[in-house]
This record gives sequence, structure tokens and C-alpha cells, in this order.
Amino acid sequence: QSWTVVPDFTHHAHSASLSAVAVNNRYVVTGSRDETIQIYDMKKKIEHGALLQHNGTITCLEFYGTAHLLSGAEDGVICIWNTKRWECLKSIKAHKGHVTSLSIHPSGKLALSVGTDKTLRTWNLVEGRSAFIKNLKQNAHIIKWSPDGERYVTVITNKVDIYKLDTASITGTITTEKRISSLRFITNSILAIAGDDEIIRFYSCDSQKCLCEFKAHENRIKDIYSIEREGQHVIVTASSDGYIKMWNLDLNKIKEVPSLLCEVNTKARLTCLAVWLDRASEMKDKAATSSQANEDELSSIVRNKKVCWTDKSDKTAKRKRKITPENQKLEVPLQRKKKKRNSTA
Repeated sequence: QSWTVVPDFTHHAHSASLSAVAVNNRYVVTGSRDETIQIYDMKKKIEHGALLQHNGTITCLEFYGTAHLLSGAEDGVICIWNTKRWECLKSIKAHKGHVTSLSIHPSGKLALSVGTDKTLRTWNLVEGRSAFIKNLKQNAHIIKWSPDGERYVTVITNKVDIYKLDTASITGTITTEKRISSLRFITNSILAIAGDDEIIRFYSCDSQKCLCEFKAHENRIKDIYSIEREGQHVIVTASSDGYIKMWNLDLNKIKEVPSLLCEVNTKARLTCLAVWLDRASEMKDKAATSSQANEDELSSIVRNKKVCWTDKSDKTAKRKRKITPENQKLEVPLQRKKKKRNSTA
């Protein structure tokens, strides 16, 4: 089986460099230093609009299933978006400094975030409020849940701390020579780590030992992604050298160097990477489909609505749309009417 990589949809998305990207079964969203989030409908291969809620570089984006998106930025705010109508359900002042990374628990009920205020914060997504704050000794720039949600990891410069969910305590630490730029769970116990060098390393979360390492690029690796296709594990890497590479990883032979499936020179300085899988094809993203059962609970966050949507036809749109006091006043009576109806019923 031969693999090839060809440009399918190319668009000049932002007026500044991209800083974050995320995908679900239909959309690709990109965040940038220009403070906007752009939406692309991959089934129609069109630009879908822009989200203008943040004041600052967009630092992290993550979908939960098909209905919700979380975004974080240098303004310290985390926004929860409904992806059906693309409205902001809740805007949370999450950190005193920048939000550097966030991760949603597989259940959809919790999220973790880290920021430049040296804190790790747990969020109750069902109620849209803070649940727990943990002080860190240094600023963490990556946080990630394991696929089963039983552990999570934080990255501080070149150090990975592995936490257990039930005790919230560190069970192990992995230290690399270079600063870590990207990290991905391949399984619940195997981590793929990429840093400011040309090497990909696979580590065991249980023993914290390096299982395998290999030179993947000619320059620093900016991002790493993993997908599963018919039982085949594929690692996708992007580097400052402009290359995107796809690797076949045999989990039964984890200590062997993955084989190169294909590569493409984008002739661009890559900053971030995500893989969109066409649901109509045989590729399936199990993580996204298994999480849909819990989306109803997450949808109960619908309050403090702030519509922040523009499309291409709105040429006169300002940098950010604010809710006017008049609109805010209108929302309150509507809520009261609903309460009265419920009480009479």
C-alpha cells in the first residue's frame, strides 16, 4: 500500500502566523496571533466564518465530539463554543496570565488548563465553573489527558510530570535534553514526545523509560499527531524544515523504528498540525465517536450567551463584536419568562 500527500484545500487563513489548530468530524478550526479563530467546513471545502471573542494570541483549541469547542488565549480566557450555531456559551477568566494549554476529559465533564500564572486548574464543564486549583513551581506549557482519562501529564520546559486522576499526585517524571514542543498519547501507557530537536521519542508512562527514539526530520519538530486506521497506528509529524511525514508504528514492535509511509515538502515554516479524517471513508476516529454519548450533559452550559460570529459577506465587521447593554437587558426578561412558565406548568 502506497501513501501520498497532496494539497486538497489551501487557504490564506490569517494575517499572522498560526498558533493552534483542531479538528472534529466536519470542521477544521485555526487560531492565530491575529487573535481570531477561523472555521473551515471540510466536507464542503469552504471557509465557514470567524470567531472574534478573544483579545490576544489564540494558544489552544480542542473539540469535544461534534457539538463543542474550547479555546484558550493570551488574554487568560477560556471560551466554550457551541459548534452547531457557533455561539459562545460561556467565557471564563481562567488564568491571571496567558492560557498556555487545555485538555478535555474523555467524559466531557472536566477540563484541565495551565497558564503563565503557575497554576493547573480543573474545570467543571457541566456547570461551567472552577473546580480545583493547583499551584505549580513553574509555568507549564502543555497539558494532556490520556485516552482513558485515568491519568494526565503536564510539560514544564523539558520535563513531563505524570499524574494519576484519583489521587491527583505525580506518579512519575520524564526528562528530556531539549524543550518539549509536542506530546501525544499513542496508547494509555505510551507517550510520543517531540522537542526542539529532530528526534521523536516513545516513552512508557509506567516505567518512564525510553522505548524507542529515531531521527524524524532535519530541523526541530513542531507538532506530532497520531491516528488509527483499521488497527494500524500512524504517526504524523511536522517540522520547521517544512516537511510533513507519516510513519507506520507497530505497537507489537514498539522498540523498532517506525517505517516512513510518505513525506511532503510544504515549503513553509510549519507551526502546528492536526489530521482530519473523512468519516465517509473507512477511517474512523474512535475517540470522537465514543465521546458523543456524553454531549447532552455538556450542553447544559447554555447560559451567558455571547454570539461572536462573522461570515465572509460581513466585510465591515469590527475586530470584536461586543454585546450591547440593550441586548444584555433583553436576555434577563426572557430567562424570567421561562421560569414563570415552568412554575405554572
